[in-house]
Amino acid sequence: MFKRNQKPLSILSLCLLVCLSCYSAVAQKLNNGAGAYATHHYRDLFQEMGHSPKQSKAKIEAAFQQLFYGDTSQVIYFKAGSNENGPMAYVSDIAHYDVRTEGMSYAMMIAVQLNKKAEFDALWNWSVTHMYVSSPQHPSEGYFSWSMKTDGTPNEETPAPDGEEYYVMALYFASGRWGNGQGVYNYHAWADKILTTMRHHPLKTGPTKFGERTVSVMVSEEKKMIRFVPSTNRWDFSDPSYHLPAFYELWARWGPVADRSFWAAAADSSRSYFQKSTNPQTGLAPDQADFEGQPTKRRNGQFSHFGFDAWRTASNWSVDWNWWHKDTNEQVLSNRIQAFFASQGMNTYGCQYTLDGKQLLDARHASGLLATNAVASLAATQPLSRKFTEALWQAPVPHTWVERYYDGLLYIMSLMHCSGNYRIYSPR
Repeated sequence: MFKRNQKPLSILSLCLLVCLSCYSAVAQKLNNGAGAYATHHYRDLFQEMGHSPKQSKAKIEAAFQQLFYGDTSQVIYFKAGSNENGPMAYVSDIAHYDVRTEGMSYAMMIAVQLNKKAEFDALWNWSVTHMYVSSPQHPSEGYFSWSMKTDGTPNEETPAPDGEEYYVMALYFASGRWGNGQGVYNYHAWADKILTTMRHHPLKTGPTKFGERTVSVMVSEEKKMIRFVPSTNRWDFSDPSYHLPAFYELWARWGPVADRSFWAAAADSSRSYFQKSTNPQTGLAPDQADFEGQPTKRRNGQFSHFGFDAWRTASNWSVDWNWWHKDTNEQVLSNRIQAFFASQGMNTYGCQYTLDGKQLLDARHASGLLATNAVASLAATQPLSRKFTEALWQAPVPHTWVERYYDGLLYIMSLMHCSGNYRIYSPR
């Protein structure tokens, strides 16, 4: 095995060689596509409509100021004192009186995209202080409790993967924009840590404040897909709106080396999943579906329809197209879903439907859905897409009790997507 007089490699050296080999193999297979990642050009849909970049940035900043620093009838961002790591703040789902990893991680993404480091750090500090589960005895060790009271006590002590996904991506981008600090502010180290846990969390059953829970990995190793929750028993299915191939492509380049090939495969799996899980006539996806794309029958089919989670799905495939240009089927899907909503009335369509297009009881023309339908224009090829872009431009910042939180966060992120101000920042 070794040449005469050659010393055998140390275990550390062997491990290094294996890691470099893995990295080289993944790097050789990666295709950078022809989207914004490769070209560094981010499409500005609003400019194409005649609105200047200066006007877009002013609109985004106005939305940020209203949602983060407006009066008590407008805000979702609340300062919450400080600890040894500095100031803390949270974003609240005010209609449900709680704090969710979904909203915290979305708000962190908004902050890093807008170069708002103080707000980013305060949100992250609150997340680590109150939501992160660090006890080795806890079944959710290494994850974040998905719902908390505003005083920092949990409503549940298990995670929801969309929160972890956005935490990871926001932290990598923060590393790229601002560099890495110490402790909780070593953004790159924390992103790696969470991403590793998502794939390698051990199967653990144990007590929580709300009874015994079983927690495992957030992904299906076999299907190369994100799960609805990290459990392998009766909850072993997915959620189309949790699929973020645009992010997975970046993790295949930036994440822990041993997991990069998995995330590259997951990006491809998600693109295929969009085709499987959406209705072939309407383009609508269900809130929850099994790994083959069939709507779940959980709670008598309550989540088999196009509902609040599913609003995000078209945005996810359209951002993937914008950043990577790898699957032209995403363009077909955007054309299809926009044609469906246009047929329902551009200014009157509702926000919940059966997958074949029958409107359900909630007939609200929701700001959040209006916003994500505009993001679909990043992939759409038909002239109709301009109407959806202009609809977002004309829409006010969500401010009602029902819409301020979820719709508001989707609204401001959609403004950034449509104006080319939601960008990739390579971590340091």
